[in-house]
Amino acid sequence: MESLARFVIRHRLLVVLGWLVLMVAGGSTAGTVTDRLTFDFSLPGQPGYEAEVDLIETFGASTADTLVPVLTVPEGSTVADRSADVAGVFDAVRAAVPQARVVDLASTGDARFVTDDGRSTFALVQGPLPEGFGPGLETTLQPAFEQAAAAAGMDTGLTSYVLLSAGGETEGPSVLVETLFGAVGALAVLVFVFASFLALVPLLIAAVSILTTFLLVLGLTYLTDVSFVVQFLIALVGLGVAIDYSLLLVSRWREERAHGRGNDEAVVIATRTAGHAVLASGVTVAISLLALVVVPVPFLRSMGLGGMLIPLVSVAVVLTLLPALLSKIGPRVDWPRIRHDAVAARGWTAWARLVVRRRWIAAGVALVVLGLVIAPVFGLKIGQANTGSLARSGPSFDALQTLEDGGVGSGVLTPIELLVPDGQAGTAAETAAGVDGVRMAVLGGSRNGTTVVDVVPVGETVDSASNEVVDDVRTAVEAATGGEVGVAGTGAVVQDYFRAVYDNFPYVLGLIALITFVLLVRTFRSLLLPIKAVLLNLISLAAVFGAVTYFWQEGHGSDALFGVSATGALTFWLPVIIFAFLFGLSMDYEVFILARMREEYDDTGSTSAAVVTGLGRTGRLVTSAALILFFSFAALASSPGVDIKVLGTALGVGILIDATLVRALLVPALVSLLGKWNWWLPAGLARVLRVEPSPLHDERPLVVPVEERPLAQA
Repeated sequence: MESLARFVIRHRLLVVLGWLVLMVAGGSTAGTVTDRLTFDFSLPGQPGYEAEVDLIETFGASTADTLVPVLTVPEGSTVADRSADVAGVFDAVRAAVPQARVVDLASTGDARFVTDDGRSTFALVQGPLPEGFGPGLETTLQPAFEQAAAAAGMDTGLTSYVLLSAGGETEGPSVLVETLFGAVGALAVLVFVFASFLALVPLLIAAVSILTTFLLVLGLTYLTDVSFVVQFLIALVGLGVAIDYSLLLVSRWREERAHGRGNDEAVVIATRTAGHAVLASGVTVAISLLALVVVPVPFLRSMGLGGMLIPLVSVAVVLTLLPALLSKIGPRVDWPRIRHDAVAARGWTAWARLVVRRRWIAAGVALVVLGLVIAPVFGLKIGQANTGSLARSGPSFDALQTLEDGGVGSGVLTPIELLVPDGQAGTAAETAAGVDGVRMAVLGGSRNGTTVVDVVPVGETVDSASNEVVDDVRTAVEAATGGEVGVAGTGAVVQDYFRAVYDNFPYVLGLIALITFVLLVRTFRSLLLPIKAVLLNLISLAAVFGAVTYFWQEGHGSDALFGVSATGALTFWLPVIIFAFLFGLSMDYEVFILARMREEYDDTGSTSAAVVTGLGRTGRLVTSAALILFFSFAALASSPGVDIKVLGTALGVGILIDATLVRALLVPALVSLLGKWNWWLPAGLARVLRVEPSPLHDERPLVVPVEERPLAQA
């Protein structure tokens, strides 16, 4: 590290120009990167996905979002009275969207397409697989539907799960406003930390890191498909880790200058000490994200590959560009120097001493509070949010209300599609219709010897609890037809994700834990500290999911703060994204704190002194970094979509829980309790990992500086 720092200082102009070129190139190609990202949620080899592929290839229609147009005749008449007009309206829909599959009362003759009051009827419309999240088939269907209905003197409505997910008529701030909110919050925290123009430097480092990462991801898109989710990882995680790493190195540089070091020498020492922690943290986060490649889901694998680049680029920028800038302009931008760093923060030092003196109480309080926060996680359901939490107003909500008031359940939004040979279609439909929890089963069309049977459940099939009807239908129909049946639809997709992601997730956790443990053993030269770090990270994540379950799934507070009812489940892709974000960011904080504690222990031989000085020096940095990320995630939570609100609040609350309860209370308490055993690394293991061993030594007493003792003891 020292050699790297001296090399950068000697060639700082070339270093700055090199990163400037990469930043400009990244900025100019950012739009191209976004266009090349994919919306591939495929699950190769999973039965629901393979049935979906067959449905698309045979009928040209996908179950990604089933549109449900609702037609209501005037008072005093019924659908039966106006059957010809009703059929004409839906024929107009077929003509407007010839690429779609339309199933309605006229095409099936099934009276269960009509509400209990006889005045409303609906159709199931499935179009080609969407290529993104923009407007889809509804932009063509709705005008034609409304025009034909108006000509017949009827009222219309259009609903679907995706339309409800958009939040009805709810509008949120633009991406630009959200970004500005996060940036202003970050700048405010940085100004508080540095109290000088130096606060702008971490933001500059973050900008270079993010834009350079976009440039590298552009190259990656020519080698493999990269999920659109990666762009959000780059923006949010890139902002977080780049500022975190910058905070650590800049703060150490200021500390060394306050101790009388020359500017370049302060840069070298900061890079050697804080830079070592930055490198260890970045590599740990990168390898942890890369572990996602073991999950047999393409978009998660691409997240692992793309996400790996974020911390690696941030580390490279912080260890090269930042020392070059500090060497050249650091003292000039560090003005006015209102805050001085010659000694550790008094507040954090006093807090650390209190934790050391009352270590058992501190550990007990932290564990009890975390236990209470974690408790709801045992009721966590994974699937999709129920329709009751998606929208409370707007045309899509009103259309669904019309159906529900007429006795048609929300299962109409998540039909189950069965693919069977033509000769067994009648048997399959009759059998499926007799399954408990099914409203109706109708023949939806035949092509190339295959018939699709549309099975409409009473309730929506969006999570593990409501998905039982999918298994019941599959079992009953396969028994009646004597062979395997293709089952597609939302419920089948949820089941696929359970099998592909969550059945393999323990292996991912195990791999990440093992890799993280090995890397941290090398970083801390300790056996117990890495074990504790991994366990506390998992505890912190459990607390986040417990809080999300309590707040969103069970609805304790979501209605009051966001006007959203209990979701009933956590959307199946959210836990993986939350894990990918928070595991790395939480490990950053752990490495920052423990690396400084290790350094102080090596200097003093006292665990108590290591805890007091280590937390005194890093506590403000960690909480400041957490606040910066909290502002970014709070802006994300202001978006109109329910899933994005859940993601934003989960990440924001997760960062705060980790930086306060875990890192500021539980970590120092446990380090203090474990004493000299924290620092033990057996010689045999040290040889295997090619690091210096750390034998056990007797503890030295904590020495309180004279100026910090009470007056009576001075």
